[in-house]
Amino acid sequence: MSSSEASTQRIPPFVSLGSARAMSATPVAHGISSKQSGSVAEVTNVSRETSLASVSNVLDSIDDSSPIARELAHENKRRERLLGRQLPKPEKTRIFTVSNQKGGVGKTTTTVNIAAALAAAGLNVLVIDIDPQGNASTALGIEHHADVDSIYDVLINDVPLQDVVAPCPDIAKLICAPATIHLAGAEIELVSLVAREQRLRRAIDVYAKERAKNGEERLDYIFIDCPPSLGLLTVNAFCAASEVLIPIQCEYYALEGLSQLLKNIEMIQKHLNADLVVSTILLTMYDGRTNLAAQVAAEVREHFPEQVLGAVVPRSVRISEAPSYQQTVMTYDPSSSGALSYLEAAAEIAER
Repeated sequence: MSSSEASTQRIPPFVSLGSARAMSATPVAHGISSKQSGSVAEVTNVSRETSLASVSNVLDSIDDSSPIARELAHENKRRERLLGRQLPKPEKTRIFTVSNQKGGVGKTTTTVNIAAALAAAGLNVLVIDIDPQGNASTALGIEHHADVDSIYDVLINDVPLQDVVAPCPDIAKLICAPATIHLAGAEIELVSLVAREQRLRRAIDVYAKERAKNGEERLDYIFIDCPPSLGLLTVNAFCAASEVLIPIQCEYYALEGLSQLLKNIEMIQKHLNADLVVSTILLTMYDGRTNLAAQVAAEVREHFPEQVLGAVVPRSVRISEAPSYQQTVMTYDPSSSGALSYLEAAAEIAER
């Protein structure tokens, strides 16, 4: 699938959500004379009506006689619950640090897709990419080569955040402060700087005041995508945020890393940011075919009943494919199960 083909699939989240009832396409005929155009239009209309009727009949006739049928019926009900849903604006800007020192648990994927879902619902969202790999910048279609001003310049050279942020080309109301490879050396450079742990927080505060001064709308959400480590970049993110969102892969190793992460968050709370709380835990890469995934999910829910979201993100090829087209799964394939799960997660976060 090419980038242009992927863009034709885009369906605004919380409007139609790629429901099967909304996925009928209009055939295009080429090289047809004017005499034939009327009959073609009639055939097209009949074809469309027949297609819609058949889709409707299929959906209405779904029962739970097989696992696949049960899954289709359940997924369709989930989509219908989200149709036309209006997400509330928070009273003040909510700043999330998306962190887990274990790599490969879905931090970046969670950051960009939840941000995209909230922005598509009409909320103003900023993604700050402080991972030197710059994967969040890639997924949002933001340039982040070495010559671009990035969050590195904000942290090290005191460049204003407003000079760095760039709009996401696919989703209105979504902006991003990109990361470049220069961030790889920022950990060492931050050591000698004054107030090294608070530099990101101060930059965000100044940016918020500049937006208000310029008559721009207040940001509703800020998501900070962290590297898989607990260095000074991540500490800056913890000091800047009021909430922590922890994606947890449904495997045993993820549980081991969680305990260490929570200890570090406690240290931040005691010494640097007393307002920081672990508000949200999202289960990712869930494979319903395995007992292990179910056991890990049950154990996490038992220990963190208030923080764990009801939405669970499954393993999905579409989620993995989307970044290669510089898109989130919300625009790459909004009808996929992965997009649906992230829409549910975004709705839960907004309504908490």
